[in-house]
Order: sequence, then C-alpha cells, then structure tokens
Amino acid sequence: MERSNNGGKPPPQQPAESKAAWRDGAVTYFHLLFYIAISGGQIFFNKWVLSSKEINFPYPVALTLLHMVFSSVVCFAITKVFKIIKIEEGMTTDIYISSVIPIGAMFAMTLWLGNSAYLYISVAFAQMLKAIMPVAVFLLGAAFGLEEMSYKMLAIMSVISVGVIVASVGEITISWVGVVYQMGGVVAEALRLIFIEIFLKKKGVKLNLISMMYYVSPCSALCLFIPWLFLEKPKMDDSISWNFPPFTLFLNCLCTFVLNMSVFLVISRTSALTARVTGVVRDWSVVLLSAAIFADTQLTFINIIGYAIAIAGVVAYNNHKLKVKPQANPQQGDENKFSPGNPRDVEISMNSTKEAS
Repeated sequence: MERSNNGGKPPPQQPAESKAAWRDGAVTYFHLLFYIAISGGQIFFNKWVLSSKEINFPYPVALTLLHMVFSSVVCFAITKVFKIIKIEEGMTTDIYISSVIPIGAMFAMTLWLGNSAYLYISVAFAQMLKAIMPVAVFLLGAAFGLEEMSYKMLAIMSVISVGVIVASVGEITISWVGVVYQMGGVVAEALRLIFIEIFLKKKGVKLNLISMMYYVSPCSALCLFIPWLFLEKPKMDDSISWNFPPFTLFLNCLCTFVLNMSVFLVISRTSALTARVTGVVRDWSVVLLSAAIFADTQLTFINIIGYAIAIAGVVAYNNHKLKVKPQANPQQGDENKFSPGNPRDVEISMNSTKEAS
C-alpha cells in the first residue's frame, strides 16, 4: 500500500476552490456592509424628509402609508406579474383574518409611532430607546406564556433597562412626547413579534420576507389610512405650506423596498448570530453618525455609557436566545442557519425592516 507523502494531512486547497471561497466571502461581506449602509441611511432619510424645512413634509403617517402602498404594488408585481419570487403556500382566508390582520395592524402602529418620534427626538436618542425592545418582548412573551422567567433573563433585562435609563438621563434636550411615541412603537413591535409567534409559527405557516410583505403591506396600508384620514388629512388640508416632492418621496419609498430586499439577501447567506451582530453594528453607526449629521443630536458621555450598557445587555439577550432555541428544537438541525422559508427569519428580518420604514 502506497503511503501518502503529506504525512496524513489533507491535500492543499486547490487555487480554484480558494478563489471561489474568497469570492463567496467577499460577496457576503458586501451584502452585510450594504445592509448596514442602506438601513442606517434610510433612517437618516426618513428623519430628513419629516423634519427638513426644505421638504416640509412633517406627516409620519402619510409617509409610512406611502411606504406600505409602494411595497404592496412592488410585491404584487414581483410575485404575480413578473413571477420572480413565488409566494409561500398555506395562506387561507381564516389565517389571514385571524393572524395576518393583527400582525399588520401592529406593524402599522410600529411604523406610525416610530416615525412620529422623529419629529420630537433625535435619531440617536430614538435608537437608544429602541434598545429596550428585548425587555418588552420578554415581558409580553412571559405574559402570553411564551417565555419562562429565570434569574439570568431577569438580570439581562435589568442591565438593558438600567442602560436605557442612564442614556435617557444623559439626554440634554428630552421631549417626553417623543419618548411616549417611541416607547409606544416599541410595545407595538413587541406585540407584533408575539403575534408572529402565536398566530403563524404555531400554525405552521412558513413565510419568507417577500411573502410576509406581500400579505402584510396591504393590511398595514389600510390600518394606516384610517389614522391618516382623521389625524393628518385635516392638517394637510388646512396647511398651505407643506410640500410634496414626488421624486424625493418616490426615492424614499424605493430605498425602503431596497432595504427589504437587502435583508432578504442577508438572511439567505448568513446565520442568525451574524444578522444580530450586524444589527448592533448598524445601531452604533446610526447613533454616532447622527451626531455629525443632525443639529438636534448632542451626544454626552452619559449617553454613550448608558447605551453601551444597554447594548451589552442586548448582546447577552441575543446570545442567550440563540443558545436556547437549538436546545428546544434539536430535531430541526442547525437553527442558527437561515432558510428563506423559515418563519423565524421573518421575526429577525422584519425587525430590521421596521427600523427603516
């Protein structure tokens, strides 16, 4: 028997394989960087549209309504007209009424309240308040019987809460109206994630991001139309100073949809851990860049310390959840890898999507 000359070591990687691996890694990192750029940029874009005196369009419900209408039209064209992406099967009228409508309503409220907060508080402070999201999800999940109380989780929730409180104390010009709007958006988003868990996952409905947007966007648009009709339309009718720049608003809606597509690409190439870490990097980038871009952002040392404490708690929360889920479902294999049809992908990706819408 002829003995190998390499001492039992595996053969060296072929140049073609090495080049392909390098190219694949480069494409993945490009997707991650593009997601960070387009996600953070869209947050700045929304803030600019709502608060800029040049555009003068301070109507967050109307802006979010345009996003949902645009998303509905494009998703319909992609799935039904050009048939680029196939809609996941399993959706029935009963599931739509009992499940999708509550999710769409909470999604609409999340976007409405979150965008409204930009009229009163800075982008950086809004991001700091959003760090409280795991606390809201955990407490509501425990109330609905989806989460189990433990000393470790209570400690993590306490760290996040203390961090957000410290960051709030460090805010120089705080608007409690903006805080109420932002916290209301956090609660609505937490309820939306709980509803996805209750209404879709437990019914075995599997939707990728495009399928979710296809079903949810029209419902959210309808839910946003009602408050727009009674709250913002009278103000728009009475005011003669507001401006409706078609190209700017079209570009804003297009960027929102491109963000959705970037999320779809990211979740198909990375793991849950990578997606969550990327979200943390994005949040820090938004906080720091907003101080240089917007005049209403004045970061203090206490702001940074508080936000760092909260983010440390968020990272601990993400790490804990990623360790718990595979143990709860060992028969499902590697839960950390994304599949475009996995309903858990919707939880993570839609959480990113709502940031920009």
